[in-house]
Formats: sequence, structure tokens, C-alpha cells
Amino acid sequence: MDFLISAAHAQQGAGAGPNAFVQLLPLVGLIVLFYFMLIRPQMKRNKEHKQLIASLSKGDEVITAGGVAGAVAEMGDEYIKLQVSEGVVITVQRQSVSSVLPKGSLKSV
Repeated sequence: MDFLISAAHAQQGAGAGPNAFVQLLPLVGLIVLFYFMLIRPQMKRNKEHKQLIASLSKGDEVITAGGVAGAVAEMGDEYIKLQVSEGVVITVQRQSVSSVLPKGSLKSV
């Protein structure tokens, strides 16, 4: 019986597994793929939105994230006042502005 045990031990040590770098390569590739497919485009959208918010000026016609369209009547550091119709002015956060409309867009609505 002892001769079977020694044969089993001899067979276990024969194979050498792949090194750690080769095993981590698919994981590193997946992380790089996530960066270029998910993280980087989101960072680009955030940068564009910050530029849009910084470039707002009085008289710009905008749409908020909630779908309210209006012209910028007053501007503050955190909030802006939108004139949504004659005599109706609402206060919204600057960050809620989702897009700037071309001049005259609200008059055609």
C-alpha cells in the first residue's frame, strides 16, 4: 500500500500552473473596458454640463430636468429665476438646467 501513496505524491508535483500575471490579465482588461465604456463617458457628460451651467446668462431660454421651459430672468450662485410666462417667475437650482434652447424657441410654443 505504501507504494500507491508515493506514486500519488509524485503525480501531484508534476504540473505547473500559470503565473499570477496571466491569471490577472482578464480582470485588468475588464477594468480597462469598464473605464472606457462607462466611467469616461460619464465624466465627459459631467464636464459638458458644468460648462453649460457656467455659461448661462440672463435671457437664455432653457429646459430644466423636470421639463419646465423658461427664460432666465435672474441669476444667483446656486439658484436662477425662470420666467415661464408673462408675470410667472419660478426659482430653480442651476444644476437642474438640462439644456439651452435656441433664441426664440419659447415664443413659437
